[in-house]
Amino acid sequence: MGLDPSSIRDHTQGAAVRPHRGMARRLQVTVLVAGVLALSGCSQDSDSEFLRLALPQGASDRTDAIFELWIGAWIAAGIIGIGVFGMIVWSVLHYRRRSDSEIPAQTRYNLPIEVLYTIAPIIVIAVLFFFTVQAQEDVEADVAEPEHEISVVGAKWAWTFVYQDGEAIGGDTDVFDLGTPDELTELYLPVDETVRFTLDSPDVIHSFWVPEFYFKRDVLPGRSSTFDVTPTREGVFRGRCAELCGTFHARMLFDVHIVSREEYDEHLAELEQAGQVGDPSGAADSTTVVGLDQESEQ
Repeated sequence: MGLDPSSIRDHTQGAAVRPHRGMARRLQVTVLVAGVLALSGCSQDSDSEFLRLALPQGASDRTDAIFELWIGAWIAAGIIGIGVFGMIVWSVLHYRRRSDSEIPAQTRYNLPIEVLYTIAPIIVIAVLFFFTVQAQEDVEADVAEPEHEISVVGAKWAWTFVYQDGEAIGGDTDVFDLGTPDELTELYLPVDETVRFTLDSPDVIHSFWVPEFYFKRDVLPGRSSTFDVTPTREGVFRGRCAELCGTFHARMLFDVHIVSREEYDEHLAELEQAGQVGDPSGAADSTTVVGLDQESEQ
């Protein structure tokens, strides 16, 4: 009794496909598990930038929510990427052309797959949106009674900080510090004490950004905005304007000094002794937009 050559070919081809399919699945699961385990070991307090996934070391009480969102986004992207590349590898192995006389089955469309391709992105976006809103609420939560209040004026092209902390220096007068693109303004903050920032601009849109806070907020002309934060780690950090605001935008920098309460009080006293009291020239007008208060000529 003879054997049909086509049955032998089909049998051997099927045997060859199954190991490739199983190998692709095992590789996909192995890489996925390894990736999740690696990301679960990430920490914002780590000295390794690799373990922080390029984020700076956090220096405020609002960084946890952003860091968890950041890691979660990487895990989601990793799962999706591994799944997609795994399906690509599997389809290449499974549907490859095995002989010159046979062509893999040609499918015009696959309704279940097309429905999956439509629903899956919606689910992914909905999940990321949910956790993003949660993180936003945590980051923007107001403190009932902040211990310090600082007014921030962003103007072309430097920062002004007005410390509304008269009691800290034994008086009732605000003190301020200002700078230029050549001599950067210094912002002092007491560690482990809550600060409320009020942001204003007299000219164009700027953006107040301290990378170690994992937070930035636009400074809009004619519109005050606030946010609360508690510095948690002493050190000197570089603050920036994160909104393209004009010619010297790249030089609109400031230095943030997170120090002990004693050093913070000493700095405010030094500003008072230097005569930097009250509102600096121009800061009082930072909440108005030039031209809006002028009547049009008839």
